[in-house]
Amino acid sequence: MPAEVLRVLFIGDVFGHPGRDLLIKHLPAFRQAHGIDFCIADAENAAGGNGLTPPIAEALLKHGVDLLTAGDHVWDRMELEEYLYTCPRIIRPLNFPEDSPGRGVAVVETPDYVKVCVIGLVGRVFMKPADNPFVAVEKALERHGGAYPVTIVEIHAEATSEKVALARFLDGKVSAVLGTHTHVPTADEVILPGGTAYITDVGMTGPCDSIIGLESRDVIRNYRFHTKRKFVPAAGDLRMQGVIVEIGTRDGKARRITRVEEKYDRPV
Repeated sequence: MPAEVLRVLFIGDVFGHPGRDLLIKHLPAFRQAHGIDFCIADAENAAGGNGLTPPIAEALLKHGVDLLTAGDHVWDRMELEEYLYTCPRIIRPLNFPEDSPGRGVAVVETPDYVKVCVIGLVGRVFMKPADNPFVAVEKALERHGGAYPVTIVEIHAEATSEKVALARFLDGKVSAVLGTHTHVPTADEVILPGGTAYITDVGMTGPCDSIIGLESRDVIRNYRFHTKRKFVPAAGDLRMQGVIVEIGTRDGKARRITRVEEKYDRPV
């Protein structure tokens, strides 16, 4: 018999080896301590801060992540393209061209027999060209015809206004609209009037003594002198950032959204 309420952990952009090593070491215990039923992580920066590789994806899926998502950096590692066709537990943005590798929607069943539908989208404001995310998600929801009450939408986008607009558009139609991409957690978590949980950005998992995950020294130098030094992941102040969303399994309405920030002072 499915549980009345599903506790979903959504983990912000996993950055480089510090972020993925943190999850591999600490996520199983965190899940158990907080009664997490389903875990989603954006892993598009898990390989050196740019992209994702199949071995890294497999490691994260083996250590507590149920579904991986990706945004505009999904193609940074060519070896991921073929993997997207074969792994049902990773999605790329739905509003990429239809014949892009992989899928933009996944339905995963929890051990308690709750089917969770996850839809990935990428924004268009200040981003690379993509199809209209509003139209893409509307068509996807029409195809599903309400078959999956628990539906979570990730919007990987730069502009706050675009994320808020999408959430208001989808209020009452999906369980949650969760923003990613900027690597900085926002303090605007809310349950909208129609029962949809929303936050503009869930944050980042990795080294926070940095500039959005990167060594500050090189980023500052490039800004100051217009140089093009290669960026490398930082290493200090490791944190896991995200949200826990409690969702009714019958009606798909969000009951609560809580920001998460776990600090790990020691290197993993």
